Amino acid sequence: MIEVNQDTCIKCGKCVRVCPSGIFTQPKKGDRIGLVHMESCIVCGHCVDVCPTDSVLHSDFTPEKVHTIDYSRMPTPEQMMLLIKSRRSNRSLTSKPVPKEMLEQIVEAAHCAPTATNSQALSFTVVTDPRKLRLVSDYTIGVFTSLAKRLLNPVVKCILKPLMKDVYKYVPAFQRMKEEHEAGNDPILRKATALLIIHAPKSYRFGSEDANLAYQNASLMAQSLGVSQIYMGFVLTAIRQEGKNTLARQLGIDGKIQAVMALGLPAFKYPKYTDRKDISVNYIE
Repeated sequence: MIEVNQDTCIKCGKCVRVCPSGIFTQPKKGDRIGLVHMESCIVCGHCVDVCPTDSVLHSDFTPEKVHTIDYSRMPTPEQMMLLIKSRRSNRSLTSKPVPKEMLEQIVEAAHCAPTATNSQALSFTVVTDPRKLRLVSDYTIGVFTSLAKRLLNPVVKCILKPLMKDVYKYVPAFQRMKEEHEAGNDPILRKATALLIIHAPKSYRFGSEDANLAYQNASLMAQSLGVSQIYMGFVLTAIRQEGKNTLARQLGIDGKIQAVMALGLPAFKYPKYTDRKDISVNYIE
């Protein structure tokens, strides 16, 4: 249900300008706001959030779900840039667990990320059980070990190595990771005490794109909380390589895993940050 309170509406037309579905109409400036094709609403809340007089009434956004923004509390551009530039994948972690309230803030930040057509199709799984964390490492090492074995088959190697040099250069790394894993050094999770797994229904087309946006939100929130976050590229590579959704089933996840973040409390903080390579940007004006 969407309504416009015509008694309080000032006919500014902002709702018309921001609605991605074109539900609000105003033939010309100052005219009464109309409504069409309300069934096409994607429940994004733009209309409610932009209205300066609370004249847009939406059944999905009751008053307790609408919050006034205090822009004076926003971080400055300089503060935001410092947070971004200081963000590192700090792999030196303590055994102390990340407090639950911090994990909840990180998940909430991820959930607030934009999604395609406001689908909000992502779900989140937080793993802190040491046995399940070990399962993720075991799974990843197992996939890489099987892959290395196939690649080193004399017949396969003879055919593929000339064509897949970039793949074969990782084979020694796979061997080393297996040795470290067996020695208890955890080369995959780096002894992280928590994993944030972002997943979506298998049929959802924009799972990867939405998950990457959610990941960035979560990563910045973790940085602001002083929590180390590490992108689990090896885990995702193993999932894609295996292609059977085995890890999701083992963890009781209904859907496809799209992003994985390891979390832990750092043993120390970085006192400095170094510049990236010179930026490459092309402005087309």
